[in-house]
Amino acid sequence: MVGFESFADAAVYRLSDELALVQTLDFFTPVVDDPYLFGQIAAANALSDVYAAGARPLTALNIVCFPSRTLGMEVLKVILQGGADKVLEAGALVVGGHSVEDSEPKYGLAVTGIVRPDLLVTNSGARPGDLLVLTKPIGTGLLLMANKAEMAAAGELEAAVNSMKELNRCAAEAMLVASAHAATDITGFGLLGHARELALASKVGLEISFGKVPVLPGALRAAAMGLVPAGTYANLDYVQQGLVVINEKVVGEQALDVLCDPQTSGGLLIVVPPEKEQTLLAELGRRQTTAAVIGRVLPGPAGQIRLVP
Repeated sequence: MVGFESFADAAVYRLSDELALVQTLDFFTPVVDDPYLFGQIAAANALSDVYAAGARPLTALNIVCFPSRTLGMEVLKVILQGGADKVLEAGALVVGGHSVEDSEPKYGLAVTGIVRPDLLVTNSGARPGDLLVLTKPIGTGLLLMANKAEMAAAGELEAAVNSMKELNRCAAEAMLVASAHAATDITGFGLLGHARELALASKVGLEISFGKVPVLPGALRAAAMGLVPAGTYANLDYVQQGLVVINEKVVGEQALDVLCDPQTSGGLLIVVPPEKEQTLLAELGRRQTTAAVIGRVLPGPAGQIRLVP
């Protein structure tokens, strides 16, 4: 049902009229020093692609690359415990995995979930007039860079970590109640990169208002100081062809750095018709999930993003 053709992060295979299989994987190097938190964040990130499809995760397999001789197996044990606890929070189970010796630690999961085919949410169903709703603030990449440079203010890294380890489970449940037309999770390509993928897959244009996009405390300051991840520039190159910026004095270089900031375990960008806006926001609020309406879907050109203050 979903493969390579639509920029999707999870594959979907129909088993029957009532059941489809959702499969995805993701792993990366540590983004925080605490091994337990790293395990939690990596697991939440891997589970996110299943939630973006409106699916329910069932099982997960650990993916491990680890320098056991230098870091020791006790550190790996804590990483795996963090991942297992987060998977259990999602109502799924870690059922195995594979590890290899490596010079640099890497951890993540291959996740299998299920969804009813008629309830499947993809990134290709957006329609002109629909609204764009973003859960979770952006800016994790910038704050991780600021932390490495020891220039993050008190509480800023904690806010980023709390966001990264939060599951998108409640957001997925809410979007199903609101009959979302489309969705994608916001991860390595940044908000604009994943938004462009959605626009291309749906053959529509998008308008995003920077002033309405929720941003983590300190992210704009980090951008102003030049603490920008290298992936930001690749993301900006990707979206540049279809990007139309209105009022560059307001939406300038720092704003673009934030909007193209590679996210780790970011939120969902949910597309709903206007008449479902209040339903979605109410369902998200009932589940104590923050969200903001950040833009709308335009007729085209396909893949174009109009960025306004």
